[in-house]
Amino acid sequence: MATTTSDTLPPPAQVLPLAIGRFRDALLHPIAEKVATGQRLDAADARVLYATNDLIGLGTLADFANHRINGERVFFSANQHINPTNVCILRHTCVFCSYARLAKEEGAYTRTLEEVYQEAEQARGAPTREFHIVGGLHPKLGLSYYTDMIRGLKERHPQVQIKALTAVEIAHLARIEKSGIAEVLQRLKDAGLTSLPGGGAEVFSTAVRATIAERKLTGAEWIAVHRVAHGLGIPSNCTMLYGHVETADDRIEHLTMLRDLQDETGGFLTYIPLAYHTEHNELGVSLGRVGSATTGFEDLKNIAIGRLFLDNIPHVKTHWPMVTPFMSQIALAFGCDDVEGTVVYERVYHEAGAHTDMQLPYEGLVALIRDAGKVPVERDSLYQSLREDFTGLVIPRGGTHRPGLPVVHSA
Repeated sequence: MATTTSDTLPPPAQVLPLAIGRFRDALLHPIAEKVATGQRLDAADARVLYATNDLIGLGTLADFANHRINGERVFFSANQHINPTNVCILRHTCVFCSYARLAKEEGAYTRTLEEVYQEAEQARGAPTREFHIVGGLHPKLGLSYYTDMIRGLKERHPQVQIKALTAVEIAHLARIEKSGIAEVLQRLKDAGLTSLPGGGAEVFSTAVRATIAERKLTGAEWIAVHRVAHGLGIPSNCTMLYGHVETADDRIEHLTMLRDLQDETGGFLTYIPLAYHTEHNELGVSLGRVGSATTGFEDLKNIAIGRLFLDNIPHVKTHWPMVTPFMSQIALAFGCDDVEGTVVYERVYHEAGAHTDMQLPYEGLVALIRDAGKVPVERDSLYQSLREDFTGLVIPRGGTHRPGLPVVHSA
């Protein structure tokens, strides 16, 4: 994949001086010098970034850092989300989750393979190039359910890549099968798995996980699953869930662990900051925050800091179903270079109270990116360019859809 490098840009000294002089927060100046000269930021720098109220200054730095890597290109995928089951053994301990159900609880469901294949038929005749598959930790669904699903999907839709199962789901399957993580991942890869999503990371802090996800994998265990996946040639995404009980130092520790693994393996494709949403979950009630959510200010700040701190991860993604298409469009000026995809039918976010549409048409994504003054690039799961020439595509006037409320989780 061709990318724009720093060699094709004007020298940083010609790009940033005027902008730096206008920063309201003078504490950003030494950080700007590091960014301009390509130096790595440290934890102290990140604390300044989380503390600053100079959002425009922060965005200017992140946009510069992103331009050095991706130029004006913004990626999207023609994808379809499939959620095979919402039955989950962590129903009562992941208190931020609005999606999970117990097996006999109202609203619980588990798809048969034929039902999954029927849902996937929406990809036939569509430009779909990725199935994004995540769900609950079902106590009785073994590895064969997922390997058979992946093989069946590949047989029916050979042109579609499969991004499936978070690190938490992988570890759960290893426990059920009484086998190692590597064996589970290898069998999934042999069945046709392309990559892993980044969900389940939440925040790695032990204290935070004890509060919001007590029985989930530890941060170190999540990292270990992705390390094994990268070693087997399975790339992955990475995430952070923000806006609940975590502190700035918790966020910095989390980002540092992601950056360290990327230094080691190079296996992360993209980073996605995920906004916690308070609707329909126990944590929102206990915090007295039902009906509140992260602010646009905080959403843009987390995008920008992710781009600046994670200098070794090539892409930073915004999820339009979570923060609305309009906010995702603004994020493209704050260090973001990926707006997710068409999605088609999404359950996890919408169980959390999302008011965004269930899907965004292909041409709507192209319009969203163009209207932000960027260059749209359709990609596959591995960020290989599939289409950059959209000549002849009918683009709707007004570009994107109505705004909605933020939501929670996955990727």
